[in-house]
Amino acid sequence: MQSGRYASKGSVSIENHEGRLRLRLPRQLYGGKQKYLTLGLDDTPGNRVIAQAKVKQIESDITYERFDLTLNKYRPEHMRMVNAEQTATFTDKNLKEVWREFAATKKNNCAPGTWKNGYMVITSHLSRCPYNTVDDAPKISDWAQANLTPDTAKRFLMQLSACCNWAVKLNLVRKNPFDGMASEIKIKKKSNEDKEIDPFTADERDRIIEEFSKNRYYSYYANYVKFLFYSGCRPSEAVGLQWKHISPDFTTITFEQSVVMGANGLELKKGLKTQDRRAFPINSQLKEILGAIGRQNSEALVFPAPEGGWIDIHNFRNRAWKRVLSNLDIKYRKPYQTRHTFITLCVLANVPVKRIASWVGNSPSVIMQHYTGKLDHIQVPEI
Repeated sequence: MQSGRYASKGSVSIENHEGRLRLRLPRQLYGGKQKYLTLGLDDTPGNRVIAQAKVKQIESDITYERFDLTLNKYRPEHMRMVNAEQTATFTDKNLKEVWREFAATKKNNCAPGTWKNGYMVITSHLSRCPYNTVDDAPKISDWAQANLTPDTAKRFLMQLSACCNWAVKLNLVRKNPFDGMASEIKIKKKSNEDKEIDPFTADERDRIIEEFSKNRYYSYYANYVKFLFYSGCRPSEAVGLQWKHISPDFTTITFEQSVVMGANGLELKKGLKTQDRRAFPINSQLKEILGAIGRQNSEALVFPAPEGGWIDIHNFRNRAWKRVLSNLDIKYRKPYQTRHTFITLCVLANVPVKRIASWVGNSPSVIMQHYTGKLDHIQVPEI
């Protein structure tokens, strides 16, 4: 296959352009000007076979003087440019179809979790949107801001903008109407969850655990909730926990990564909020939880989502967590308060502050400053 060389008269060559395949057409066909045909395919061995078949088709058409100078004949159906005789216009392009093509190009180059919690989530939002064309961009933006949370709407519009930038390069649309829309959505500065301390009582903790354990719809999360209450780890740290982080003898847990929301959905982040890693001793309560799950292969998640992959904390909070607290008539607090509950109950149990700090990854001064003044309504735990 030719690549990067001047194509001979009547011949077509295959090139890799930024990881994607395109065909270099003979200059003679366009009065000496260089033209390319973008195929919209990643450069893989299988796609090279497809590209070679396209080369043979074009070279045959050149030989028999039936070559289509507009190149529409050789483009995949979804990439064909609209000509003046067609009633549709670029702005009439079905955005949902363009998004599906864009997402398909990303599937083989991203982690399963990113695909499921990023691109598939955008696909779900877009399927619910009543507007279908690129020309509907302002209406789509209004719909997103009315029906999605601000941060979700922002990510939604960012991804549609990236999609349209891709489509512009392939001549699927003339311009990107979503450019700059995401920046117009102002997100309130997130509060510091480590300082918003409103722990559950020991009785509330036990009732929450019991309700999750017996709940018809959310019992799957019971072990995850127990683990949060009994380890004091951040929810994002529990989501990212793998079996390789549990010592073979079930004596130590090593926290060294978390799952956070990135530009393309959930993503794995190495390191922790205040340190690279920390070791946590496994007591009988945690050992019972881990034993009930049963050790899996080292790369498997300890607490996967019901359908596999990472638990989406946002969805868990809005569906399972809120419903369970409502059923129990317990004042709503975020799942992060499980961490504050653990620390507070440890303080009440007279565990040395320095020891607590090492367990949860805070400094002793933070424990003293933020927790000792929050104990009035906490019951003394049974230990």
